[in-house]
Amino acid sequence: MDTTDPTPYADLGPDRILDAIESVDLVPDGRMLALNSYENRVYQIGLDETTPVVVKFYRPGRWSDAAIAEEHDFATELAEREIPAIAPLRIKGETLHHFAGHRFSVSPRRGGRDPELDDPEVLEWVGRFIGRIHAVGATRPFAHRPRLDIDAFGTGPRALLLDQEWIPAELRETYTEVSASALAAVAECYARAGRVREIRLHGDCHRGNLLWTDAGPHFVDFDDARSGPAVQDLWMLLSGSRAEQSRQLADVLAGYEDFCDFDVRELHLVEALRTLRLIHHAAWLARRWQDPAFPAAFPWFATTHYWEQHIAQLREQLLAMEAGPLWPA
Repeated sequence: MDTTDPTPYADLGPDRILDAIESVDLVPDGRMLALNSYENRVYQIGLDETTPVVVKFYRPGRWSDAAIAEEHDFATELAEREIPAIAPLRIKGETLHHFAGHRFSVSPRRGGRDPELDDPEVLEWVGRFIGRIHAVGATRPFAHRPRLDIDAFGTGPRALLLDQEWIPAELRETYTEVSASALAAVAECYARAGRVREIRLHGDCHRGNLLWTDAGPHFVDFDDARSGPAVQDLWMLLSGSRAEQSRQLADVLAGYEDFCDFDVRELHLVEALRTLRLIHHAAWLARRWQDPAFPAAFPWFATTHYWEQHIAQLREQLLAMEAGPLWPA
């Protein structure tokens, strides 16, 4: 399949999906539910005489087979150590399968509910969970998956947005100046943090990828796994005012440090990483805009109002970075 095709899933209809499942000797019963995913295509598929599975079709050109294998190996390594991460099933000796130009994996279905992240006990429990993941993640590096750094999440995405003229003409100069100031402040945060350790991360630890059951939390979707500072997997759990986030951070770290040491210098990176995520997310929408799923799901992206809000958020981040690191309270 052409990896530059902006509509790589145009031929991925129900028949082809079911044929792909049958190609790995699974027997679908016809039930199919599309799950919330834009980067990839993910479906819950009912099977004859057994529980449903979750099938992920990977976006062509985003990851190499070797990089996807590292994602699978990391999740499998965690599961083998009884850390509740959802790893893909090994079928016919493989976790990554190919069918009609598409690559896909099959995983067990695991349900759950949103975690109550305003509860200190829940935050501490999640912190222990992430500490266990990081203790494993620190044992060896990724060889094929990328790093989370300023170039990949800031400089490059900003250049794409400006080069492709996504910014409305009346806001272009303002965006250029504010985003440049924001990235300069990010670089200063990194300089203050100094040389911090990079480990294998989940990479996208927002609450949508964290499910809660009576047995505790589990993470799904290691698709954004990459190398980076440990705090990347912590800061997205925090919300509210600065004081509220400080209290939440203390609860998370109370559990985290039961299993993994935390370098407090990384706290200089919290607002820097939040800033990079804002810029990267805007560029991600721009890169995927020709995929029909994106204008339908994010119609506000092409509006002046969105870019006004985006610039305002970057200004808020400048103030947050100037205020210094977030400390646990």
